[in-house]
Amino acid sequence: MSRFPRRQRGATLIVSLIMLVLITLLAVSSFSLGKGNVQIVGNMQQRSQIFAAAQQAVATTISNRQFTLTPTNFIPAPCTVNNTVCVGVNGDGNPDINVLLTAACDSILPITVTQALNDPTLTNCVIGAGQNTGQVGATNGNSMCSHSVWEVQASATDTLTGANAVIDQGVGVLVPATTVCP
Repeated sequence: MSRFPRRQRGATLIVSLIMLVLITLLAVSSFSLGKGNVQIVGNMQQRSQIFAAAQQAVATTISNRQFTLTPTNFIPAPCTVNNTVCVGVNGDGNPDINVLLTAACDSILPITVTQALNDPTLTNCVIGAGQNTGQVGATNGNSMCSHSVWEVQASATDTLTGANAVIDQGVGVLVPATTVCP
């Protein structure tokens, strides 16, 4: 039998413990990285849901001319306050995202009778337009319609986390000539 020197006794145990500590640190760091990646993916999904809710609310708003008639109250059934839409995304029946909408008129440009007559989509704007006879109150050469430019803004907020996204959308709308920017 060969004898080991006294100072080498237990060296295998120390090397094994060091390797065990390194493997444990590697496993813990892998778990932490995996957890961080799951959180990142979850945040990206939540962000996508917030943007989708805001875009849906803007699309619904501009598909209806009501916002040009009553800019302070154009959502038929607001969920909390005027012009607020609540969206549920997880299927539990409760609103998860609140979207506050605002509509602001940027400009209105009258359409002349000549322009309306030359554009087949604007023929309804000249029906019943007055003639310029030189009388007080006679027409000024404008049709019964105007081009208007509106800015619709949606601010979506997640009710659980407080995450927020804001979307601005410009839209051109044909409005009656009597419409003025509020």
